[in-house]
Amino acid sequence: MLFSIKKKPKLYLIDWLYIGYLGYILLYVLLPLGEYGFKDKLIALKSVSFFTFIYFTGRFFDLTKINLTQSFHYICLVAIPAALLVLVEAATYTHFQTLTGYADYMFYFFNQDPSGHHGLNWTFEAENDGPKRFASFFANPLDHAAGTLVSIAAILALVTTNSQKIKMNNFIIAAFVCSLCSIVFALSRASFASYFLIIYVYAFITRRKQWLSYFYLLVGVAAVFALFFLSGDLYEFIIGTLNFTNSSSAYHIIQWVEGIQAIISNPLGHGLGASGRISAMLGSNIGGENQLIIIAVQAGIIALGLYIAIYVTVIRLALKMSMEKKGRAKKIALFILLLKIGMIIPYLTAEAESYLYIGYITSFFTGIMINIKYNSDGDRSRYTRPEVGQDRTENNPGGALQTI
Repeated sequence: MLFSIKKKPKLYLIDWLYIGYLGYILLYVLLPLGEYGFKDKLIALKSVSFFTFIYFTGRFFDLTKINLTQSFHYICLVAIPAALLVLVEAATYTHFQTLTGYADYMFYFFNQDPSGHHGLNWTFEAENDGPKRFASFFANPLDHAAGTLVSIAAILALVTTNSQKIKMNNFIIAAFVCSLCSIVFALSRASFASYFLIIYVYAFITRRKQWLSYFYLLVGVAAVFALFFLSGDLYEFIIGTLNFTNSSSAYHIIQWVEGIQAIISNPLGHGLGASGRISAMLGSNIGGENQLIIIAVQAGIIALGLYIAIYVTVIRLALKMSMEKKGRAKKIALFILLLKIGMIIPYLTAEAESYLYIGYITSFFTGIMINIKYNSDGDRSRYTRPEVGQDRTENNPGGALQTI
């Protein structure tokens, strides 16, 4: 990819933020800081900064070789077999991972013994011996749930035309239903809330007042149903989540407090590997259950500030592009905007950068978005024209769109 660049690339603020973040984290690999060796630091480096390499892959990708509509259709396509498998899991009440050697894999490669009541780990159940969470063919239920956020963001980007109208087909409807099945059976509170947050944000920025009215009505009905008619494990699961009395929510708080205390005690960080996957494998984890805390514990508040600056800048650029641009520039901006906003809650409750599917897709298409933005600023007709299908209209979301 780098060898195909024919002229010196022009870098912008967002690019320098990524470079600054990566360069700063690299210092913590070289400096004699922390308890871990060079190899472990490299693994920790990958966990907290590999997304920068994926970003620059998209940033300098040849835009003539990518069809965004086709790419988004592939994302939607993944949602269908994922839902079919999770329905089989739910019908048989059997985790697919019990048949694939998941526990052995985690033991031999990550030194993690099986935990929980199902011989896998605690993420495969909602609460102490509570309802099962299903992962389909993803690494775990949390990864599966986060993957549905990619699907719903791609669906909404696909069906939205330049005139803010919605055009759907049977494939899109099937993908939406499948994503809904997945988010229900994955039983992840953070991703479940984010799924509907994405739909709400989409309705808000596209000014769909009727959608917003339905959304408020649905929330009200759900609240009344939960308060007066729901009972059993699901009721306790919901109430325990809201008042932080269940073990999972309490563990989150303990990890957050521990991480914040570690940051206060050493604002420049405790070294790579001090929090996150490496230390968790060795049983010496400091803090966690929050992507921001995991970064700050390891590399300090400067790295955290750069990470937040990247996140906020990407959201700001995506919002601006989704309002001002047309064609695939509008689609990619809407996709990234919804996905970035939707991932805020999972980032606050887990090491979300470890979700490879959503992490790689988000970073690559963020790079593509910035690539399109700064190319289209100088060549609007090429990158911002309406996406035209075989029916010669801009309102065709189907698979028959020509490459643009």
